This record gives sequence, structure tokens and C-alpha cells, in this order.
Amino acid sequence: VMALRSVLRLHSWGRVLGTGRSATRTFSSGAAGAARRIKLYDTTLRDGTQGEGISLSLHDKLAIAERLDDMGFDYIEGGYPLSNEKDVAFFEQVRRLSLRHATVAAFGMTRRKSISASNDEGMLALLRSEAEVCTIVGKTWDFHVRDVLRVSLEENLEMIADSVGFVAASGRRVVYDAEHYFDGFLANEEHALATLRAAAAAGAESIALCDTNGGTMPAEVERLVRAAVEAVGPAVSVQVHCHNDCALAVANSLAAVSAGASVVQGTINGIGERCGNADLVSIAACLALKSGGAYSLLTPQSVPRLTELSRYVDDVANLTPNNGAPFVGRSAFAHKGGMHAHAMALAPESYEHLPPDTVGNTRRVLVSELSGKSNIAALTSTHGVVDSEVTKAVLAEVQRREALGYQYEAADASFALVVSKAMRNFTPHFKRIRYQVEVSGYGSIRHGSNTYARSAVDASHMEYERSEATVKLALPGGGYMHEVAEGNGPVAALDAALRKALEPTYPNLQDLHLTDYKVRVVRLPEGGAAGAEGGGAAPLHTVIAGTASAIRVIIDSRDRATAETFSTVGVGTNIIEASWRALVDAFEYKLSRDDAVWAQLEGHEPEAVEAGDVEARFAADWKTGRSVQRPANARHAAAQSAQPQPPPPPFEAREQQQS
Repeated sequence: VMALRSVLRLHSWGRVLGTGRSATRTFSSGAAGAARRIKLYDTTLRDGTQGEGISLSLHDKLAIAERLDDMGFDYIEGGYPLSNEKDVAFFEQVRRLSLRHATVAAFGMTRRKSISASNDEGMLALLRSEAEVCTIVGKTWDFHVRDVLRVSLEENLEMIADSVGFVAASGRRVVYDAEHYFDGFLANEEHALATLRAAAAAGAESIALCDTNGGTMPAEVERLVRAAVEAVGPAVSVQVHCHNDCALAVANSLAAVSAGASVVQGTINGIGERCGNADLVSIAACLALKSGGAYSLLTPQSVPRLTELSRYVDDVANLTPNNGAPFVGRSAFAHKGGMHAHAMALAPESYEHLPPDTVGNTRRVLVSELSGKSNIAALTSTHGVVDSEVTKAVLAEVQRREALGYQYEAADASFALVVSKAMRNFTPHFKRIRYQVEVSGYGSIRHGSNTYARSAVDASHMEYERSEATVKLALPGGGYMHEVAEGNGPVAALDAALRKALEPTYPNLQDLHLTDYKVRVVRLPEGGAAGAEGGGAAPLHTVIAGTASAIRVIIDSRDRATAETFSTVGVGTNIIEASWRALVDAFEYKLSRDDAVWAQLEGHEPEAVEAGDVEARFAADWKTGRSVQRPANARHAAAQSAQPQPPPPPFEAREQQQS
């Protein structure tokens, strides 16, 4: 049955990719015949680092180089060896790597005016790098030649020829980067083409046509690339290097390939100066999957790993992934509208241009106030929901909560708890009696004197901050915990107090770590003042002057025991309450998941722990191979919970008990 389903799914997708009856959706690929090899030249380590806020350490650059080589990239431009010591060190250390596919390239400029190439420090730095390929950038636009270099057009041609010839004579392969080629061609076609011919005649094996300002349109790119291919002849390959200032870098690169370019330059995820470079991830996907087999590139196993590569580079560069990135973004195959989800259940190709797994991505069905029953059914089915009434209840609850400011698209764990509560199989592991958070800031550590008045720059000066949280929680069996903790900020203090109160009973919480925290103000329409918990709870939002606002917090967490990452959401009238709700969801999700695992190992459904049975929660720890040990005070905690305790306030009254 599974094999038949796979065949049917592939047959369905075959119609989209061109192997079935439907027409393929591709761009022009030239003459029919054997697939033409397209090489990818990655300049993430050089041009990519010119982007705002992007910096790579030497270790980062070497790690990315190894990953690019593993993916089958043809060229890796490591940097400009004359510019800084880090790039010099890169070329020294990259020689120690066992690269299997990629050729390392060093970047430099033509010789300076009025000096020979053999005496130019930039030329010598290229040779010292020992890179097999040297990419030399020169001026193609006569405007730059006269007004920036301030030399004659004839001397510019000599500088190009001398530089390329010197490096080629030293045994290196040379790529000539024709800076501003497209602008230069439109301004002075004769000189632009003369620069290409001068480089080719001096020994350049390849010419890179650069849309440096990123302002050329695809039709113009195709026409001017054809002119360059004709000018340099078949013995010299043509490359293209596009910038994204008009959001056309990928389109222009594909147009250049159609016109005869055989090498595409760019960066991973399109990072780079100003608006970025051509995104080699999107280009690789388009050439491999949308060309009807006209082109071959990378290695056969590389295209299904494009999502992995994209996220790896973002992670190394400490960049937030672009959820909307084509092919590899988290939202690239995300479906929100109910009509879309319904159609996707019947035929995936109805709203997807190719299967997500062909680029290593996954399909996601989102939940929101726009969701229909099809969205909810698709999502709840992963939680074992088959009852249509439960599906309706989840949909109604999600729509009600999103009207209050909640959003579950990026909070998978909180949504799982909503489903669990709708199925009536959720048992809380603790409940709030009250909490209190105190934040203090001091202008000087030494109080009671005028020291702060002399040392403080102004009233905003702070030398010491103190955040302290107090929590009082009710536990199963009638016991309660009352703890105080400090933290680096109010949310950290609240998290520390919660852990201090709960870890004696639930030591597996030691595996839970908060990895990210996001907050935003949500503006709500008038009338969204219902309580988040329903029933007779106090209003979550207060309407003021016809508008209501709320604070939404999303917390990302990681379970060290399972390596699972998940997100939870909380909404409140202030950042502390919103953070509390997100923290509680994270704790409850972790504990509920562990209960399910332990119950499965024991062969029964999870159930609430009665008074005196705290140790039962740890009985199956050894079977899971977990790193968390049984706490020394577990028996003491069990004994304490069995002792008579002052009764806590009823759970239903907790909203009224808030300070």
C-alpha cells in the first residue's frame, strides 16, 4: 500500500514536472539535446560578507567552504588576500582541507596605473595566496575609467592585459571580472567589448559580466550576454555576476544562462552589499528542477539538500532565516487558507509548483483565523484527532484566541496544547496561585551617598539592575510551592522561580532550555475583550478609547534530552503576563510529552499523579537512557506532598488572585 501511494504521488507530481501529460512550466533553455553543464561560482565568503551586519570568522569561512565543496560547488571565492590578515590566513589553511569538487579562487584588482604588474602589491598578493584561480576585477565602463581611475581608455586596456598576462604567466588560471559591464556596454559598446577581448587575449580562461549596480533588466541582460559571447569566442567561457537592487538578480542570472553563460556567480541566500547578490540556492533549484532537464549542475545528491545548505549558512553567519525565501524558506510550502488546505489534501500540485522534498523542504499547514476545517483537520490529524467535533472545537478556540492577539503559526507547542485540551486528555502539572515580579535599577552600587550623582551621566545611567520573582504554585495532590529567585531581567527571574518551584517534583525540566525570545505589541479591534481562558475569567484586554492592545510573546525552547525544538506563545496586557503564559506552555508541553513517552514505555495511558506518588514520575527514567538522574530529594518531595497543607485557593479563582 505504501509503495502504491508513492507511485501515485510521483505520478501526480510527474504532471507538474513534465514527466506526465501536463505541460512543464519552465523558462527558455535553448536548443534541445544533452544537458549543458552549468558551473556555480560562490562568493559568499567575499562578496557576501560585504552585506550589512554580516561577519564571518576564519573558522566560519573554512566551515562554509567545506560544506560548499560537499555540495559540489565548482568555485569558492575565499576573499581578497591584500585586504586583511583573516583572508591571508584563509588561503593558508584552506590548502589543508581535502576539497573534492571545488576550486578555490582569490580575488584582486588590476595593477595600479603607472606601475608594472610585477611590482604591484595586489598582483603579488594574489600569487602568494597560492589559489589555483585568480579573479581580477577591472573597469569596463568608460565613465569609471576617466572619472575614478583617471586614466585614458588605452591605458585601461593595458592595465587589464598586463594584470591578466602576469598572473596567467605565473601558472594560475584567470577569471576576468568585467565590473559594470552592462552599464559600460550601454555607454560605450566599443570600449566595453575591447576590455573583454584584451583580457581574453592576455590569457583569461573566463570572463565574468557584472551587473554591479543591479539595475539591468532581464531582456537587456540576455542581449548583452549574447554580444559578449560572440566577442570573446568559444575558447573563453562567459560568467555572470548579478546584484539584486531591482529584485532581478536571479531572473537576470537565468537570462544570462539562456544567452550562453556557463558559470553563475552569487552567494548563498543572496547575502551581500546593498540589496544583496544573486541567490545561488534559488538559481540551483531553477536550473535543476525548472529547465526540463536542459542543464546539469552540482552533484546528483545536492539539490535535495539545498534547504539544509541555506539554513546552515544562516546559522553559521548568525542570520535569521528568511521564512519567505523561495524553495527553502519555512513558508515556501506553507498553506494557510482553508480552501488551499482542502485542495492540497486532494492534489498537492494544486497549490505547489513542485514537491517540497525535492529541495529538502517540508509542507506545512498553518492555523489561524483564516483557517477552515481542512487546515485544522490536517494539523489535528498529526495529534491523533479523528473526531470532527473535536476539530470544530479546536477551530473555534483558535479563532477566538487569535481575535485576542494569539497567533499559532509560529507556536507549534502551544497549538498542540490547544488540541490536547479540546480532546479533554490534558492534565495540568501545576497551577498558578499568584506571582510577583520586582525590577529595580540603581545609578550606583554604593547607596546612601552622593556617589551616584558624581558618576552618573544622566538619569538614564544605571550601574546595577535587580530583578526578583516570587511564585506560588499549586501541585497535584493539594500541595503547593512558594519560591523566590533572581534573574538577569524580569523574564529570566520568572523562569528561574518557576524552575526552582517545579524541578524538585519534575527534575526532567532540567533538560528544557530557552533559546530565543520575541515580543511585539498587537493592536486589536474593539470588542476583543473576552478572557483568554474563557468562562468567568477576568478580561484579557481592556478597551481604551475605541482600541485595544496586547503584548504577544513567543518563546523558542529546546529539549536537550530529545533535541526537539519548539515554540510557545503567550498574550497578556503586559509583557510579564504574556511571558508567563508562554513559559507555562513551554513547561507543560515538555512535561506532557515526557508523560506520553513514559506511559508508552509502561504500556498505559498517562494519568494524573496522586498525592504521595511523585516518585512514579521518575520510575521509567532509566528505560529512556536520559541524562537526568533521580533527584536526591524526590522521596522527601513525595513525603511533603502527603503531609497536610493549608488548602490553596480554588483554581477557578486564580485570575482574581493576581496581584
